[in-house]
Amino acid sequence: MTAAGRWNTLQTNRQQRLQRAAVVLGNDLQGKLLPQQRIGDCLHAVLEAGDRVCLEGNNQKQADFLAKALTRLDATRVHDLHMLLSVLALPEHLDVFDKGIASKLDFSFSGPQAARLAKLASAGKLNIGAIHTYLELYARYFVDLTPRVALVAAQSADRAGNLYTGPNTEDTPTIVEATAFKSGIVIAQVNEIVDVLPRVDIPAGWVDFVVQAPTPHYIEPLFTRDPALISEIQVLMAMMAIKGIYAEYEVKRLNHGIGFDTAAIELLLPTYAASLGLKGKIASHWALNPHPALIPAIEAGFVESVHSFGSELGMEDYIRARPDVFFVGADGSMRSNRALSQAAGHYACDMFIGSTLQIDLQGNSSTATLGRIAGFGGAPNMGADARGRRHASPAWLKAGREARAGSKQIPRGQKLVVQMVETFREHMQPAFVEKLDAWQLAEQAKMAIPPVMIYGDDVTHILTEEGIANLLLCRSEEEREQAIRGVAGYTPVGLARDKRMVENLRDRGIIKRAEDLGIDKRLATRDLLAAKNMKDLVRASGGLYQPPKRFRNW
Repeated sequence: MTAAGRWNTLQTNRQQRLQRAAVVLGNDLQGKLLPQQRIGDCLHAVLEAGDRVCLEGNNQKQADFLAKALTRLDATRVHDLHMLLSVLALPEHLDVFDKGIASKLDFSFSGPQAARLAKLASAGKLNIGAIHTYLELYARYFVDLTPRVALVAAQSADRAGNLYTGPNTEDTPTIVEATAFKSGIVIAQVNEIVDVLPRVDIPAGWVDFVVQAPTPHYIEPLFTRDPALISEIQVLMAMMAIKGIYAEYEVKRLNHGIGFDTAAIELLLPTYAASLGLKGKIASHWALNPHPALIPAIEAGFVESVHSFGSELGMEDYIRARPDVFFVGADGSMRSNRALSQAAGHYACDMFIGSTLQIDLQGNSSTATLGRIAGFGGAPNMGADARGRRHASPAWLKAGREARAGSKQIPRGQKLVVQMVETFREHMQPAFVEKLDAWQLAEQAKMAIPPVMIYGDDVTHILTEEGIANLLLCRSEEEREQAIRGVAGYTPVGLARDKRMVENLRDRGIIKRAEDLGIDKRLATRDLLAAKNMKDLVRASGGLYQPPKRFRNW
């Protein structure tokens, strides 16, 4: 119950905001539609100091027009905003803190803005509430971080205010529902206003204002990797992954993280995996953005289904032509959904495999390095054992048996969580360290706990060019440490290994080198890639895939 026995203070406040906007905008407001030049007046009218504001900054789609408008507000009128963002992708996402318009931030990932975020936090210009996984942040929208105002992006709107979000739906339904059903204000920027929408993704009753932006909202082709840049080391690691993990556990349901390592695996499915007789036995059902690198595997019949967090630029026509594989509407376009795909990745997938920047001796994995607060994105959710899972699969059961062999614990399965990394990163920085930079970063930023992406007790395998460490089979902390050192190569961590113990672990199958898997390293060449460049991906798609300009060299 709210103050003085009133139960509708939020509704009353919402009506006051809408009334202020109606007075300020006057005849320029046509139903829910307002001209772009009045967006600043609208924001000044509906925003109040201290508001929680969810600005749609996704992995790919950005409400960039609204982000810029927010930075132009008068900080004497609108200030101390509490910003909620999935991804800090644009400079404007942090400009609001520099200008005194916002003061607090809760987010998931900040890749492009990680260094600047660290500087602003150190300078006291923003207060970080918490760094979340995507699903964790969305969940809090419905509990204790419900937005008062949501600023979102859609492909188009009709004149009643219904929204069509198109292939890059991403976070929009989650943000809008949390805001609209708790008496908040929803403002949408759209690329166009039309008479009839292809389909209605967000009903007009959930939307308060619609503005046509001067340019289409920005979309980042985040998951596109040019096969021409895949190295032979990555081909070797992909071969080990396929033979030593995918085939070994019969992994059919999975998620791949972003990167050239996983792109190499995707491009080896129709060649190397097929040569092992694995078609129909592995990698058939995915929670994954429509990676262009997956096209050859789809065309070869490896892939049965893909549900996506977001879309990928240039893949629209290919997706439309493959409705048996992708989730598409009657209009032919895909509807992605980041929250539901994160749930699918957590509960319905048997394996997550992805890269990282640092791994310590316990297997803790972090992308936080000194001077950068990068956040997590979806990796901690995808790369965590789903303790609430109850349905069985061969991969899940086998991992569980390996982890609990010899113990009296009740039988249960376990998710496979694979960290795939070359022993040295860019500029010859070792990927394996005695102590994560996350500890020092936590101290500098006054965080309650170090920003670890995937905890070591969730990591089941570590894969490097040196081999695979199966941490499920380790029976002590010492064995676990030596298994990690055993695949850390010529890094200081690797050079400090106990050679006798590492050989013992290899004899027991806890560490497996390429030769232990029957892989001839001389065959690990780019010739195995089903596509060797972007043009090959276009050809594999039958001309349906249209890469963004930055990936074209023809």
